[in-house]
Amino acid sequence: MSSLGNKPHAVVVPYPGQGHVIPLLKLAKLLHHRGFHITFVNTEFNHRRLLNSRGPDSMKGLPSFRFETIPDGLPYSEANATQDVPSLCYSTQQNCLPYFRELLLKLNNMASSSEIPPVSCLVTDWAMMFTLEAADEIGVPKLNFWTASACGLLGYLHFKPLTEKGIVPFRGMHIN
Repeated sequence: MSSLGNKPHAVVVPYPGQGHVIPLLKLAKLLHHRGFHITFVNTEFNHRRLLNSRGPDSMKGLPSFRFETIPDGLPYSEANATQDVPSLCYSTQQNCLPYFRELLLKLNNMASSSEIPPVSCLVTDWAMMFTLEAADEIGVPKLNFWTASACGLLGYLHFKPLTEKGIVPFRGMHIN
């Protein structure tokens, strides 16, 4: 138990889109390589897509690298169907929090029976903000991960102040 209790346990939650899952999966692998126990959380829709594209054994993981799923609140659709991104954004923000809370409680209850270490931190995609509330509730540190470029992050962080100051849109520039 002492070795499990001392091992950090990161819960990693990507936004369910390819450009978000892959960078966070790579980060999770790096953390795992550095000794972390990893729980990688997908939405049910995205988990089915990954299983269909990579095969049924691809998500089994290792004893210290687990995959879990939470419902996204969307109706079932074919795994290769085009995803409605606005509906997905709305649905994850409106529906996922109670399921994510339940998952965190389940993980910590498993830790008390020494199957896995207790959750010690959360690494979440910036688009999955509901996870921050759940992390606060169980008192673990949290990290927002930006999956796009550094330039994209700077644009996102500075857009509101630049528009409030009237700097953008550029004066005299007409966009058709």
